[in-house]
Amino acid sequence: MNSTLNLAALDPGLLGWPLLAGLLVLATHVPLGRRVLARGVIFLDLAIAQIAVLGVIAAHALDLAPDGWPTQLAAAAAALAGAALLAGCERRWPAVQEALIGSAFVVAASLGALLLAGDPHGGEHLSELLTGQILWATPRQAAQIGVLYAALLALWAWRGTGLGTLGFYLVFALAITASVQLVGVYLVFASLILPALAVRGWPPRTGLLAGWALGALAYAAGLAASALFDWPAGPAIVIALAIAALLGGSLLRVAARGRQR
Repeated sequence: MNSTLNLAALDPGLLGWPLLAGLLVLATHVPLGRRVLARGVIFLDLAIAQIAVLGVIAAHALDLAPDGWPTQLAAAAAALAGAALLAGCERRWPAVQEALIGSAFVVAASLGALLLAGDPHGGEHLSELLTGQILWATPRQAAQIGVLYAALLALWAWRGTGLGTLGFYLVFALAITASVQLVGVYLVFASLILPALAVRGWPPRTGLLAGWALGALAYAAGLAASALFDWPAGPAIVIALAIAALLGGSLLRVAARGRQR
């Protein structure tokens, strides 16, 4: 691991689009993460993300263009099918939903590993899907996910809890599909859960704004650390999100108690 500072790497032209992509991811993942915590299905995002990755791996095994629409369609179809299946499981077997979600994750991960077993570059491809490639985010990618997220947020604002279980799972699957190929499975989970954990118990509007602020700070810090020390961007941002959730959440709770006195 390189620990030498590289101040020249703090180039807005290099980091600007990755930061914008991260902020767009947070726009949907913070409210979805709060809903996931409220529903008690903590590992839903990991399972759906892994199922979307399975769709990408299947497209890769069929030699489809990695950035082409067939791969995007395969990822979305896999995620939506997984979401529909898990929504049905929640209605039928709510008491064991977390166990079923965990089982879906491990089965999807194992199927992906089997599909990549004969690929000499399979390990590298899998690593990219887990840790993401946010540093290579482009204006086109930012525009694409921005349009999708705007539509999902508009639907969320319009229907909210009226979406029901299936509607929530499908919105969740579309948001995850858009983000997992850009930021990776690990960062998807961290973006959903860590800001939401930091502001758990807060009122809806205040908690959402505070979660966004903590997430934005962590993305900026993680990208800066990645550039300065030549670290992988995804893992650096995950660690930054964990630190922001731990310290920021504690400071926010202390401040809230101080205002109540």
